[in-house]
Amino acid sequence: MSEHRRKPQQPQGGGRAADRRGQSGEPSGRRAAPRGATGSPSDAYGTGGGEPLYGSRAEARRAAQRGGGTAGRRRAPEPGGGRRGVPGGPGRGRALAADPGRRRIIDYPRAGKDGWRRWTPSWKLVSGLSLAFLGSMVAIAGVGYALVSVPNVQLTATAQNNVYYWSDGSEMVATGGETNRQIINLSQIPEEMQNAVISQENKTFRTDSGIDPKGIARAMFNMARGGDTQGGSTITQQYVKNAMLDDQSQTVSRKFKELFVSIKVGTSVTKDEIMEGYLNSAYYGRNAYGIQAAARAYFNKEAVDLDAGECAFLAATLKGATYFDPAGATNIDPAARPEDNQRRALRQMQDTLDKMVEYGHLDPAERAKYTELPKTQNPRFNTALSGQTGYLVDLANGYIVSHSEETGISQNDLQRGGYSIYTTFDKKKVNALEAAVKKVRKENIDPKKRPTKDTHVQFGGASVDPATGAIKAIYGGTDATTHFTNNADETGAQVGSTFKPFVLAAAMTWGVRDPEGPETQPQDERTVVSPKSLYSGQNDLKIKNYDGSVWTNEEGKEWLQENDGRESVGDAPDYQIDLREAMRQSVNSAFVQLGMDVGLDKVKEAAVNAGLRESSLAGTGFPSFSIGISDPSAIRMAGSYATFAASGKQREPFSVQKVTSKDGTVFTHETETEQAFTSKVADNVTDVLKTVVEEGTGTNAALPDREVAGKTGTTDDNKSAWFVGYTPQLSTAITMFRYPDDEKIKNRTFLPMYGTGDQDSIHGASFPSEIWHDYMAQALKGQPAKKFPEPEPIGEIVNAEPSPTPTPSPSETEEEEESPTPTPTPTPTKPTPTPTPTETCTNWWKCDDDTTTGGGTDTGGTDTGGGSTDGGVTPSPTASPTDTSTGGNGNGNGNGSGGGIFEGTTG
Repeated sequence: MSEHRRKPQQPQGGGRAADRRGQSGEPSGRRAAPRGATGSPSDAYGTGGGEPLYGSRAEARRAAQRGGGTAGRRRAPEPGGGRRGVPGGPGRGRALAADPGRRRIIDYPRAGKDGWRRWTPSWKLVSGLSLAFLGSMVAIAGVGYALVSVPNVQLTATAQNNVYYWSDGSEMVATGGETNRQIINLSQIPEEMQNAVISQENKTFRTDSGIDPKGIARAMFNMARGGDTQGGSTITQQYVKNAMLDDQSQTVSRKFKELFVSIKVGTSVTKDEIMEGYLNSAYYGRNAYGIQAAARAYFNKEAVDLDAGECAFLAATLKGATYFDPAGATNIDPAARPEDNQRRALRQMQDTLDKMVEYGHLDPAERAKYTELPKTQNPRFNTALSGQTGYLVDLANGYIVSHSEETGISQNDLQRGGYSIYTTFDKKKVNALEAAVKKVRKENIDPKKRPTKDTHVQFGGASVDPATGAIKAIYGGTDATTHFTNNADETGAQVGSTFKPFVLAAAMTWGVRDPEGPETQPQDERTVVSPKSLYSGQNDLKIKNYDGSVWTNEEGKEWLQENDGRESVGDAPDYQIDLREAMRQSVNSAFVQLGMDVGLDKVKEAAVNAGLRESSLAGTGFPSFSIGISDPSAIRMAGSYATFAASGKQREPFSVQKVTSKDGTVFTHETETEQAFTSKVADNVTDVLKTVVEEGTGTNAALPDREVAGKTGTTDDNKSAWFVGYTPQLSTAITMFRYPDDEKIKNRTFLPMYGTGDQDSIHGASFPSEIWHDYMAQALKGQPAKKFPEPEPIGEIVNAEPSPTPTPSPSETEEEEESPTPTPTPTPTKPTPTPTPTETCTNWWKCDDDTTTGGGTDTGGTDTGGGSTDGGVTPSPTASPTDTSTGGNGNGNGNGSGGGIFEGTTG
């Protein structure tokens, strides 16, 4: 081919690309961006010559990246109306090379990558960031390690007192710090104690580094969820936690600080020093910090003299003394009853001893000596807490801890002290209540004269202000340093007929059901009852369902309700009486049937709305529920009756008004009011209960020139008696029962009170109403005599047209057969929902055919006052605790199986 036909070689960087670079200020020696680098389809067919073509946008971007440019960047339009990229020229959207000096420190999202690869970090990025993170963590850990110091347990050896004040602001007692940590050397701590905590808490203590990474991670996770942090997992961490008293907050920063301190302690403190510090700083309950104080608090001996069994027991208390102290702690949690705590403590103690044997710390022969809980002493030995003071302090402490979400004070916080606690307790009222009980006890109860009748007699009481819910006074027992169960709080004594007002309130609130309607009926299909409504007062009444069918148990047996004295009330042949009269004479049959017509679910709802705890209600599915087989406390009974006194406004009982510390006010109580019942309902209940005091079983409680409403109550076999009553200004509940204090007595249960106080039987109209009267006369002294609101008419007269009551069959009126002596229930403080077969067909169940075992072991009794009886079972003149008519253990719920009679559980 001739020379003149050969195309001359284009100079590098020449042509239109060079012109464009010149106009844009780019170096003339740089190659133009390859065609297609902009991703524009037209670029593949551009007019520029000598530029390589690319088959895809990705190739163009990669080429641009190799050339140092940034793919996709385009030149802004320039004046002249030309296409983008070339002034006045035909090209469009050509890619421009980026500044070669501009590079990203972190290539993310990744340049030159498409799809998911663009968002997947490179190994260089991952490794670099990881190294940077680890380096910063090491630096932080180094700084944290350097800043923390090893805690000195000696500095935590004292606890401050809490100061308690009466409602008028005067000081009641300064206590709480009376048992300080008592530091002793490791040589004075038995080796068995050291091995007990190692075996139970941290078996690798002697060899581990002092921290448990898994435990720390678990605590952090739980804290992030808002749950329990679960504390430290090793003895070292627990020691550090105990020693860091200046900061007990459950925060992430505090956990990190605790971690650094634990690491430092693990590397700079010997294991023996850690063990000594831990056992000297741990909390064992009963205000005892440290093993020496614990040995004194539980066993009244030096720590060095503890045996292996006692050591294993004390190791159990470290799990949480509230639930392992054999004396119980129901003031903090109702579940911490003495018998439950004893069972838990024994199980934990045995487990610890077994592990000590397993890990070679205890000889099997020595371990075999310790199969029962060691005997512990009275938990109160501070004389400042004698009399009623200990009960008052316990009640206030229990309120603070159980409401920790509101108060912000935990049990550990309270034990460390430093708080001023302003209670609701009125000193004059507390003294007046104690004096009233002492008077009755001194004049009537003589254990030396009647050792089988007057021993183990106990009283309890509580007084609540209806306007606020403030607990003004309690009587917890003879002396808080000798009798440490607070009888105002938890006793297990059933309340008897004092429960009947809740049945009446339910009937006035929701009404009785339409016999032709479904079991569950709305309000508009029910009939609200008037106090003039008529119900049968017949003895041995055959209990019916709301629809008129005879109520039977699961075995299809009919049950008959028995009245006090086994007598019918009212005129034959139908024995109908109105509800006011039924309340005045405490007629069981009328209120059992009323409860069935209303629905026991509504009766339960009324009781809870009034202020009773649902956990204290028993046998809610059985007719006897309406006559008081449940066991609320005196505080709760006073509080629920206060709801009626306040025209239906319910306010939770409380014992602490305010808590302050060196930093100012920590907690202030705010009264919350719920309208439990309408004023019409509550005032009508009050009006009916006034009749009980004025003309019925509660006349002993009448106060001169004051209106009083109240109700007596007695349980089967005379095992408990109550009077609960109120004026517009104050509501008070008094209970009396027999129950052994001695823990050595196995299977303790409530004892009958026949012959107690030299009376044939004890009933709510006797000693309890007498105590109530004497106390209220003093408590209200100087206060104006207020009247209750006049009740508005309510409801309709149900059963206005008398309907004949079926005549009992011969088998229903025969005397009940003798039945085997029932087996006592081993847990006396709570009624047992389902009685055992040996407890059936007892005195309050009368078998329908005298051949079938009947259901349950309820409680009953008699009340006499104002010429009337108070609804329970009146025994024959020769009745005695061993008479076959007494039946049961007085602790059942009336919900056993088999046909029979409901006797008056309550009076």
